[in-house]
Amino acid sequence: MSRQRRQPVERRERVPRGGGRPGPRGWLGRGAGAASYVEAVPEWRGTTVQVCGMWPFGAGSGTPVTGVPLGRTLTSGATLCCDPISWFQRAKLLLNPSEFVLGKPGLGKSTIVRRQALGLAGYGVHPLVFGDLKPDYVDLIHALDGQVITLGRGRGSLNVLDPGESIDAVNRLTGEARRALIGDMHGRRLNAVGSLITIVRGSPVTDREETLLSTALRLLDDKYDGVPVLGDLLAMLREAPEPLRAVALDRGDINRYRDVTENLESSLVSLLGDGRLGDMFSKPTTEPMKRDRPVCFDVSSIDDAETQLQAAALLACWSYGFGAVAAAQALADAGLEPQRHYFVILDELWRVLRAGRGLVDRVDALTRLNRQRGVGVAMITHTMSDLLALPTEEDRMKAKGFVERAGMVICGGLPNAEMPLLTQVVGMTASEQQMIVDWSTPPAWDGSEGDESPPPGLGNFMVKVGGRPGIPVHVDLTAAEREVNDTNRRWAT
Repeated sequence: MSRQRRQPVERRERVPRGGGRPGPRGWLGRGAGAASYVEAVPEWRGTTVQVCGMWPFGAGSGTPVTGVPLGRTLTSGATLCCDPISWFQRAKLLLNPSEFVLGKPGLGKSTIVRRQALGLAGYGVHPLVFGDLKPDYVDLIHALDGQVITLGRGRGSLNVLDPGESIDAVNRLTGEARRALIGDMHGRRLNAVGSLITIVRGSPVTDREETLLSTALRLLDDKYDGVPVLGDLLAMLREAPEPLRAVALDRGDINRYRDVTENLESSLVSLLGDGRLGDMFSKPTTEPMKRDRPVCFDVSSIDDAETQLQAAALLACWSYGFGAVAAAQALADAGLEPQRHYFVILDELWRVLRAGRGLVDRVDALTRLNRQRGVGVAMITHTMSDLLALPTEEDRMKAKGFVERAGMVICGGLPNAEMPLLTQVVGMTASEQQMIVDWSTPPAWDGSEGDESPPPGLGNFMVKVGGRPGIPVHVDLTAAEREVNDTNRRWAT
């Protein structure tokens, strides 16, 4: 028989009977009280004025100090400063200034984005909220002396053919810059009209219909004096000018033209007031957006049961708002206005993606058109399942690309079932996954107070950048922030 090789036994220092000195972890041995694990000491950061008595013996905390102070890390207690614009522009930690925020409802997704928006406003970056459904950001924008634009049935309208700030910019620009902005303006309006038709139908417009819309918009710009509305676009389609008949391939037969444009005409009619989307997008814009201050589009009056109207409102706000940003950047590039930086917040992304087939392409086009310098983007949804629950595999892959292209991913509490989906696009260790799952634990019942205690994951987030280790952080609100972070105000007594 072969003998098993005996493993060497680790020699441990015993407690001496006649004195001596302990080891680095204390006396070893049974009952001696040696520490098998030594926790990291809390780390604190201060200026040379605040901790002048310790200088020069202070040490760095190991977490980034560039950007908006979010909170203290859960591992060391050090302050974490984090926002997509600062980490892209100054810290050089991101490849593009964007972030994707995931987390179960009620754990503070909007709170951490509001903290970033508030801090960035102090750096001179204008927060832009293109569609606030709750509302979560109205009070913050009011506190920053910004512009709140209210939209909804009987409350306000947004003309999807209104170029907004782009008209003023086009009149001030010349040459190639002017032509580029006109092309950008045309593309955004075409995308907005196509998105609304997609929502009404539940399926995307055809290639021929998109060509018809593009040609009709160009003819409308040449003919119409002022800002047209959808009714004018419908009238141009019915007028059947020769350029429209040419792209419709009617072969000289007006009846064939009517057959080709019948479905498109029917969809435009449904957008003029009698359809499910009402007249919110077919009337003149009630309050134009300003490009030199924080802005929030308040669409909270739209009922949650009207999912298609909510998705249409978000897409219309995104298209209109991105157009204003493009105009501001074009004027800055031409030296006509100072360079402005913007922090664009796209909340409730899942509502748009589920409104109809083909809308993933529309969202992708809107966000890709905004890859200009000086603009950061925050996209917010609940779970990866929201992105992967789309009907076609093509749409699911494109939606997953939103997370893959994001400069950073911030995760709040998520259920265990989300981990396989999330780790496909964000590398995470087993301990990081377990921490995120633990944060999704429901709140306990406080018998003494007769009420539920706060959820254990409230305000806790994991910040992931590429393959770097995640940074767990807890966000605590200051007294000044609590007034603009009360999203349960309707429940107050």
